[in-house]
Amino acid sequence: MSTPQFWSTPLRYIRWASHEKPAIFFSLVIGSMGPVALVTLPPIRRYFGDVTPEQVPLTYPIPSGPRVIPQGYDDQ
Repeated sequence: MSTPQFWSTPLRYIRWASHEKPAIFFSLVIGSMGPVALVTLPPIRRYFGDVTPEQVPLTYPIPSGPRVIPQGYDDQ
């Protein structure tokens, strides 16, 4: 029983796939860079000074003291 071509000569198979089926080959190459980017990009971002911004507040801050009512906008 013969082994599949990929496992017997992987570099030759990769070269063949890049010429004969480029869309599938390069989609696999780009897709395999995703997990690598998850590990490598955060330290690179921090090295160049990119910081995570503080979270946007979900509530409006309630001011202390009595409420100031605007004057001069009454219909008369």
